Amino acid sequence: MINVRLVDELFEIYQNRLTGDDEDIDIIAYAVLEESDRNDLMKIVEDMNDEEIQYFISLYLIESLKNKFASHTTDLTHRTKSKFLH
Repeated sequence: MINVRLVDELFEIYQNRLTGDDEDIDIIAYAVLEESDRNDLMKIVEDMNDEEIQYFISLYLIESLKNKFASHTTDLTHRTKSKFLH
């Protein structure tokens, strides 16, 4: 399993303060991003080993594709429900 140092540090800080549900995880992630600039983020990536980078990119691809398909499905559903078909 991948063991990113930043994730370990965040877990140690918040494990006894938050429940770890999706909302808590989102708050932590957005707080880290808000406090980080591009250089900070690139340093995190540079410190990753090959397995961590593959995992990181796979998560990005999976979530991006899920969002794209969900958006596309919503667009199609909305169009087919319209009473004005072209």
